[in-house]
Amino acid sequence: MTSAPDDLTLWYEEPAADWETQALPIGNGPLGAMVFGGVRGERIQFNEKTLWTGGPGHDGYDFGNWTAPRPGAVEEVRRRIDREGRVPAEEVAAALGQPKTGFGAYQTFGDLHLDFGEHGEPEGYRRELRLAEAVARVRYTAGDVAYSREYFAANPGNVIAARLTAGRGGAVSFTLRHTSPRDDKTVTAEGGRLTIRGRLADNGLVFEAQVQVLAEGGTRTDEGETVTVTGADSAVLILSAGTDYADTYPHYRGEDPHARVTAAVDAAAGLGYDALRAAHVADYRELFGRVRLDLGQSAPEIPTDRLLRRYTGGGGPEDRAVEALLFQYGRYLLIACSRENDLLPANLQGVWNDSTSPPWSGDYHLNINLQMNYWPAGPANLHETTRPYDRYIASLTAPGSRTAREMFGARGWVVGNESNPFGFTGVHDWPTAFWFPEAAAWASRHLYDSYRFTGDLDYLRETAYPVIKGAAEFWLDFLHTDPADGRLVVSPSYSPEHGGFSAGASMSQQIVREVLAAALAAATTLGVDEEFRAAAGEALARLDPGIRVGSWGQLQEWKRDWDSRTDTHRHVSHLYALHPGDLIAAGSPEAEAAAVSLAARGDGGTGWSKAWKISFWARLLDGDRAHRMLGELLRHSTLDNLWDSHPPFQIDGNFGATAGIAEMLLQSHRGVVHVLPSLPAAWKDGAVTGLRARGDVTVDVTWRDGLAETITVRPGRTGPITVRTPAGRYRVHDLDQETETGTLTWHAEAGRGYLITRS
Repeated sequence: MTSAPDDLTLWYEEPAADWETQALPIGNGPLGAMVFGGVRGERIQFNEKTLWTGGPGHDGYDFGNWTAPRPGAVEEVRRRIDREGRVPAEEVAAALGQPKTGFGAYQTFGDLHLDFGEHGEPEGYRRELRLAEAVARVRYTAGDVAYSREYFAANPGNVIAARLTAGRGGAVSFTLRHTSPRDDKTVTAEGGRLTIRGRLADNGLVFEAQVQVLAEGGTRTDEGETVTVTGADSAVLILSAGTDYADTYPHYRGEDPHARVTAAVDAAAGLGYDALRAAHVADYRELFGRVRLDLGQSAPEIPTDRLLRRYTGGGGPEDRAVEALLFQYGRYLLIACSRENDLLPANLQGVWNDSTSPPWSGDYHLNINLQMNYWPAGPANLHETTRPYDRYIASLTAPGSRTAREMFGARGWVVGNESNPFGFTGVHDWPTAFWFPEAAAWASRHLYDSYRFTGDLDYLRETAYPVIKGAAEFWLDFLHTDPADGRLVVSPSYSPEHGGFSAGASMSQQIVREVLAAALAAATTLGVDEEFRAAAGEALARLDPGIRVGSWGQLQEWKRDWDSRTDTHRHVSHLYALHPGDLIAAGSPEAEAAAVSLAARGDGGTGWSKAWKISFWARLLDGDRAHRMLGELLRHSTLDNLWDSHPPFQIDGNFGATAGIAEMLLQSHRGVVHVLPSLPAAWKDGAVTGLRARGDVTVDVTWRDGLAETITVRPGRTGPITVRTPAGRYRVHDLDQETETGTLTWHAEAGRGYLITRS
């Protein structure tokens, strides 16, 4: 038996034994949970995204700003770089860094346990996550009774819900309890409701979760810190949680969560499980259902972990099933951990974390990771998921303006290599990761890209432009004139996590070039800030471009030709101009040099690094090489539950893979809707619906034998449009348009669908 192309289900024949590699994630943006599917007992580990240590309330929290003035410190490092060319990272960190104080870490909210007791060995066990509904299920038979549980995280109402049923009346019995690795909470049970409330010892953040148990039949009793259901026909659990965090600088505190959490649980319980589930599925499908991908997949009826281990990257329908599932899983995860009502964006682990000290604090790394989380939002038709990202980046401008002024003597705003929910915009002292003031510019360019996808002038004016302008103003003040050639350069400059400090590292220059260009373009579109536009234009004219071909044909990582042919570092930062930037065009000498650099770096690296390389090769129009990188990711950096592994688990690789697959099927970064730009030979026949192109365009494509058969273009705005097709003769129906050169241009009307077919 095989599954249909739209049967997007992860499923397993055993309960999860490990949180990272086997448990299944559900989430609604603010809340997340991991379902284990045990038989004698169920474990539901859960999170609320604002539960963080550190920040205000932690003694000595300094936002990463220097705790004492350092007059001339940056200028002295610049002078050394001007004299010596390179300065070791350790020496720059000693001069400009300082230890973190009160940075904090993302926290688990703990675990809910359902203790079932002994009821025989299970038969026919199945644990699954259905992406089409965002519902997790557990089914098995024990002692001649069929048991079933299902779980979902509903964004409407902000709750997590579970229902337990059995094939025989009176067979549902369990005790609900809560555990936490921290000793900072009290648990009470009253009226079938478990209330977990406390205050983090580290910073005084108030938190509360409530779980209402509703039983049909049988009895429900409260005792101490537990709720017990005995002999019920079915039972429902409703969970909500919150903290008194607020995303407002400088205090980051708001209202006590009690009333908000109580209201959420009361409302969901009053609505009833069936209505709550229907509202959840409708809300979720409005987002998830926009895109369908058919790569000719056909999965055999075997568990997902075994299907993954059988993956070869070859030409069979099994492998296509794994690839299509990974693409849609990335979309599922983004919906699950980033929604419109979120205070915070997806972190290094999305919304899921079972630890009090997660890797890298579960924070917001801004030297690629946070940005990569949102790469699929535009092309994979999930624009709404970017709102928490936009809100978070905007929230950094207030603390970032203080950092810019006090540490850099500049206008605008800045943020460093990593941040937290509490406005950490300064530095720390890890030599290879403490310094990256380009982060604000990189973070800002994603807001401009969101505008390019939607064409929403109100969004550009009210949300994006103030952030972009501030990031650009910082660089107007902080750029340095290179005495060697008079060009404006970033100094001190550091290619992320690699090499020494220098002036004008390629990625630094490319990022600054893009933010200045985006600010200039946005101001011009809005017709504002003439003086600023003039200053940005003058800086762009003097700016070192940061794109150079080196002595062995490579794209240089630094302004000087220091690249090594044997360097296989995971960061390929100097290719930023290729992706996510748009400064390098496929087929250009610079693109050829980028290919040389990529080949030298190799196909290895961490999970997110491999995901980035999918998009690099896609932008170079090498679909087979992009597909090879997808295979590397699936074979060596994907866990049984299809989470990406850095290692350890890091969610950006999932999002980077989804974005990379979209990039193979549709590109629009250079103003042209390019259809099937990097289609690999392995994807001979297929179809995709609902992908998005910049310019507010939705695209559907079917293809056969590697060539597009039909292309449907649906513009959301009236104006000129250019579509680049694969080789062959194509024509636009109902228009006097035909091409053999691969380019079609016409004046499109908003809301109209244009069908393009191969002649």
